[in-house]
Amino acid sequence: MSRSLACTLAAILLAAYHTAAVAESRASAPLAHGIAMHGVVKERPGFPHFGYVNPNAPKGGRVTLGVNGAFDSLNPLIVKGVAPNGVRDHVIESLLARGQDEPFALYGLLAEAIEVPDDRSAITFHLHPMAAFSDGKPVTTDDVLFSFDILKEKGRPNFRTYYKKVDKAEKISDRVVRFAFKPEDAPEGTPGGKPRFDREMPLIMGLMPVVAKHAFTAETFDRTTLLPFVASGPYTFGKIEAGRTVTYDRNPNYWGRDLPVNRGRFNFAEIRYDFYRDATTMLEAFKTGDIDLRVEEDPARWAEGYKVAAFTDGRIVKREIETTVPAGMTALAFNTRRTQFQDPRVRQALIRLFNFEFLNKSLYFGLFKRTESFFERSMLSAARRPVDAEETRLLEPYATSLKPEVLAGTYRLPETDGSGQNRDNWRKALALLKAAGYEQRGTKLVNAKTGQPLAFEILANTTAHQRMLLNFTSDLERLGIEARVRVVDSAQYQARLTTYDYDMIQVTWTSSLSPGNEQLFRWSERSADVEGTYNFAGVKTAAADAMISAMLQATTAESFVSAVRALDRVLLSGDYVIPLFHVPKQWVAHWRHLNGPPRTPIAGFTLDTWWIEDGK
Repeated sequence: MSRSLACTLAAILLAAYHTAAVAESRASAPLAHGIAMHGVVKERPGFPHFGYVNPNAPKGGRVTLGVNGAFDSLNPLIVKGVAPNGVRDHVIESLLARGQDEPFALYGLLAEAIEVPDDRSAITFHLHPMAAFSDGKPVTTDDVLFSFDILKEKGRPNFRTYYKKVDKAEKISDRVVRFAFKPEDAPEGTPGGKPRFDREMPLIMGLMPVVAKHAFTAETFDRTTLLPFVASGPYTFGKIEAGRTVTYDRNPNYWGRDLPVNRGRFNFAEIRYDFYRDATTMLEAFKTGDIDLRVEEDPARWAEGYKVAAFTDGRIVKREIETTVPAGMTALAFNTRRTQFQDPRVRQALIRLFNFEFLNKSLYFGLFKRTESFFERSMLSAARRPVDAEETRLLEPYATSLKPEVLAGTYRLPETDGSGQNRDNWRKALALLKAAGYEQRGTKLVNAKTGQPLAFEILANTTAHQRMLLNFTSDLERLGIEARVRVVDSAQYQARLTTYDYDMIQVTWTSSLSPGNEQLFRWSERSADVEGTYNFAGVKTAAADAMISAMLQATTAESFVSAVRALDRVLLSGDYVIPLFHVPKQWVAHWRHLNGPPRTPIAGFTLDTWWIEDGK
């Protein structure tokens, strides 16, 4: 049989299996109130409210928060512009709402019920009969399909990539809409000859933001705008001062206020975000009462910055909140698209030259923990764990590109005694740079062949960690490496991130206990060449693609954990970043008139469950 004929027959067979799967799913999928990525959802049908809220929380009052930076648009769903905090959380809703006390579970919101077949080849949403936009018009399947089409065409790259996996979007009625998914591979490549489907896609569609068809046009959707728009969420746009302040007003006629997923939430009558150019000014605003609450990330400020009379007399409260979600990866990311960072030995050398122990002791009161994994502080981390049998199977085709010590779980980042002396690591770094073709010429380290000095710029949009960065670049200068720090405003920073116009940046890739398709936009080969993704390091390796695929196809918690750890090992072996640090707990400071539930979900602090205490 010729190869072309075999491919044709495979395609026909795949289509036949897909058609049969669609017919079967329509006939057999039961109605459900929620869906979990793995296993079953925690909350039973008819649950009254989430366990981490106060269903009797007082309503009213205004909370003011501070944000570093500025904004020039209200639309967070497109690449252009910088939207303010809160639009997605307070104004725009999805079909389903996330439960914050589970790794990845969704419950009914705009959709009151769903149908999902066992193979996850499709999802059908039954819209809530009361679902409405803030102008009173009902949310219909026309709005859902408009949102799908416009985000697929003009939304951020993650939307465009996700929604390409939808084979058919179908209006069943004004309140019922169905999305069928494309199979991942040919029938012969799967057990039993059946096609496989991306198991996360039903949840991804459940989280799709739904916008009002009558509030946007296809021609103008991807343009930046500061004009408020109607949406279905608990808040509407209030006062807006471009780049400085945005206020959200609770909608007194919000359609979903009595839903189980919303009871005890959205308690403030008004939420205001004030934007500041630097962290110092923002902290001072908090201490004078202009800001009501802040999540602190700087150990020096946490240790010393709140020593004011209001803290001493109890008007300001500091909380350290336990959380079990991964800390994520905060790092200095190498842009491996740039010539000077394409040799891994150069990257390894710079990793050795970063003196974490000294910086933590001298700048951060020793409160930071070194980050050793892209899924730090969780069971998903590969750090200090040897590969298991499933990881070995997944990684075997790529074993030659992986560090043996990463596979064995013995890999450690370079350490020092914290005194500021780093001579042993300097010697090892210089040896790596020499092997990469660099040599000392006078006071400069240059490429022996081209004569080009080893030089790069660290791009930042805040001075929050400027002392740390300047200390690092000073050490590099002593070895003849030209490195400088450039701080730009938020708009310029975002524009340069979108086009990967930088040598190195400080970045945080957040994580959860259920990483999924977002990993494609961080580490896949395809994302490295598409503007606006989160593949800031320019990772392009088949090993990462294969591990992400295994993670997305995992049907058990055990196989999922193995796939994520395998991905972690691929990324750690690639030396794509200089791992920095993380705080061991969530640090939250607030004025005494604010309060929150006694129990915090695994996701940690969530603003929408807090309230203003009566009489304070």
